[in-house]
Amino acid sequence: MSREPNVQLIAVMDEATVSNKGLAKRMTDEAARRGMDLGTTHIAVKRWRDGAGIRPQTAAIMADVLSAKLGRRITPGDLGFFDHTKATAPEPIGYPSTVPEVLSMLDGLAQERAGTPASDQLIIAEGDLSAAVLSWMIARPDGIQADKPAHQRVGMRDVRAIRDAAGTFMALDFKYGGGHGHKALRHYFRHEVLPLLDASYSEKVGTALFGAAAEVSQLLAWTAYDAGNHRLAHRYLTSTLRLSQVIDDRMFGARILGNLSHQANYLGNHAQAIQLARAAVEGAKGQATPRAMANYAAMEARALSNAGDGIAASRAMMEAEHHFQRADTAEDPAWLSYFDEAELMGELCHCFRDLKMRREAVEQAQRAVDSTDLKYARTLGFCRMVLAQSQLLNGELEAAVTAASLAVDGGDSLQSTRFQRYVTDFQSEVSVHATNPTVAAFNEKVHDALARLDEDDE
Repeated sequence: MSREPNVQLIAVMDEATVSNKGLAKRMTDEAARRGMDLGTTHIAVKRWRDGAGIRPQTAAIMADVLSAKLGRRITPGDLGFFDHTKATAPEPIGYPSTVPEVLSMLDGLAQERAGTPASDQLIIAEGDLSAAVLSWMIARPDGIQADKPAHQRVGMRDVRAIRDAAGTFMALDFKYGGGHGHKALRHYFRHEVLPLLDASYSEKVGTALFGAAAEVSQLLAWTAYDAGNHRLAHRYLTSTLRLSQVIDDRMFGARILGNLSHQANYLGNHAQAIQLARAAVEGAKGQATPRAMANYAAMEARALSNAGDGIAASRAMMEAEHHFQRADTAEDPAWLSYFDEAELMGELCHCFRDLKMRREAVEQAQRAVDSTDLKYARTLGFCRMVLAQSQLLNGELEAAVTAASLAVDGGDSLQSTRFQRYVTDFQSEVSVHATNPTVAAFNEKVHDALARLDEDDE
């Protein structure tokens, strides 16, 4: 992978006369003093010097140790990373108004790398977001320009190939995390999928083609999100929302709103997360299958739970379960096949954890762990971490660390910043027990797992 060297980091390290190994040791020692296990190695420092991305928490510790070495204040921004001390301007959405505009935007996004996370802070102006959602809610479909003159004719065989590719990349995403396949997927999207949208096709083929392209675009958004590049993920999602509008695929458009809600909730923007999930529910009524409606209601429940609204969250959870009881009464699209009972339980156990409903959280998380297919490695890792956090709420330290250890054992190959955040959040929660042998062994396990990830990336 070609990256631009991080000249700012290199310059500060040279000024501090500190080597890669020296900086790694200072960082791990400082993290240990804070009751954390950072897992930084000289290999990771070399990657950062070469231009790789870094987690915000890690960048902050690096800045602190270099500040101590130099005797002056160093910020992550001084090291060539995102500076969290500066105010973040709202990210413009730029919701495309025409089909050529959305295709041009997607082509531009497909040229951007997801491997350099900027920040866990993504600010979206309420007005921009509301305008994009309203445009989707009230717009009439653009429709397919069928049988236009072109050098290439597209058939259903091409559409099936795109959907097969999307299925393959989705399986890789679930197993290895978004950081694994994003580069290959964006190359495929830009060079194999987008050109077909400007080719010649029948109305039937064109409708299926735009739907398949939206599936790939949505997966690009999801893998960017999982890799930690929230700005890129958000731009993909809003562009994909506009793409679904071309063929009036309300069910898929609502799925994109649900994904936007998921991301907003993850970033702590709970009010936006609730609004987006409710827009998905309302926008898809009468046009989505019960399984899809269960998914949208679950996203609303997640947002409400994280916002601490127990009454409304319980209502949304009941709606999700009610819809799911009818899940097999309609034919679902292939892209929704992952949303089985285990996936629903996984969403709901997050709700119980966030609402501090200790008994329910443990029971639901254990059911999710027991029923999740091993091919969904990332989902299983999330559920195990939620189980660990829920057991910790109950004061069950040994059981919690055991569950978290199983998650790390099964997920140390996941190139997923979201999974890594679950793990580091748990480490922070058990840091008060840092001297406990079981906790110390867990921290060592995390250290080794992160070191292996660093080595695998070389």
